[in-house]
Amino acid sequence: MLARLSAQFATTAADHDRSGAFPRENVAALQAHGLIGLVAPAEHGGGGATLATARRVIAAVARGEPATALILTMTYLQHHALTRTDSRWPPQLRERVARDAVAHGALINALRVEPVLGSPARGGLPGTVARREGSGWKIDGHKLYTTGIDGLSWLAVWARTDEATPRTGVFLVPREAPGVRVIPSWDHLGLRASGSHEVVFENVAIGLDHAADLRAPADWAPDAGSQTDIDAHATQQAWMTVLLGSLYDAVARAARDWLVGFLNQRAPGSLGAPLASLPRVQEHVGEIEALLRTNRVLLDDAAAAVDHGHAQPAADSGLLKYTVTGNAIRVVELALQLSGNHGLARQNPLERHYRDVLCSRIHTPQNDAILVTAGKRALLSPGVAA
Repeated sequence: MLARLSAQFATTAADHDRSGAFPRENVAALQAHGLIGLVAPAEHGGGGATLATARRVIAAVARGEPATALILTMTYLQHHALTRTDSRWPPQLRERVARDAVAHGALINALRVEPVLGSPARGGLPGTVARREGSGWKIDGHKLYTTGIDGLSWLAVWARTDEATPRTGVFLVPREAPGVRVIPSWDHLGLRASGSHEVVFENVAIGLDHAADLRAPADWAPDAGSQTDIDAHATQQAWMTVLLGSLYDAVARAARDWLVGFLNQRAPGSLGAPLASLPRVQEHVGEIEALLRTNRVLLDDAAAAVDHGHAQPAADSGLLKYTVTGNAIRVVELALQLSGNHGLARQNPLERHYRDVLCSRIHTPQNDAILVTAGKRALLSPGVAA
């Protein structure tokens, strides 16, 4: 079934890339096969899928059309968060989001990045403000990069309260709530059909219980709270890096598949044989295979560790992202090197794969933060010479 979906999505991937239109027919196909609610908690009708299973799905979808896979990844991450041992979401909200996904294919994403703040992963209070009014909350703010907004049903909005001592956290907002306005600004190099537009909140009213998780800002630090909280954060980070890594690795595999076909078919008159017969070409394709094998082993091992209750520390998840996405980019660069002008022609998919795989660098955590964290940890380790 996954192979069929991958092939189906690939037939229209170039059209979605050109138009940037939300891939509604792809999302409908995912729902028809029961894949939107695959990760949602089983007690609420979802599949309760393991990370290894979710990884297989995301990889198959991304091999066909990666923007669809990114939209699905964001929903999977939110659904998995509903099962976390440290989740403070009210039970009725968790059940509502999960059952809505299972029954109706309702998508959800977190809205965190802002024009002034940037990514909250680097610290600072959000400019989006929730204020108490009557029996609920009113929200005002501006968010960037809201992947899939044209098809979302639920928005998990990162905001601060207007209290004397502000709290920060997640407010669950229905996409169709009055005052939610989309600015169609997404015109990106890659993943064009992800529809990651801007969203403005203007006096948006939600119920009091839709303040899903509010804490003092310091309590959101990765090392805050009990060991259970720290372990749950590490597991969530592992889910994110494995699914995003699987997505971009799948783009690289699609590039590899096209390249192999091209090299076996392309036979220049001066050579009198396919390019695939050249030792230099074989060597570079071998390098591609080595990079992809490394990715597969790393992603499979990380998923298995999570599914057996032994998620790696968040810093190691960052290194996984750094390695896998770097390998994926290198694979497509090698494919372009071997294919020459053919790889950059718009009628061939390789240039689209290259634009898509470059987007791997912008996801949190970014490479600089990953390497600084790893470097500090190594330099502070016992046994390091003063």
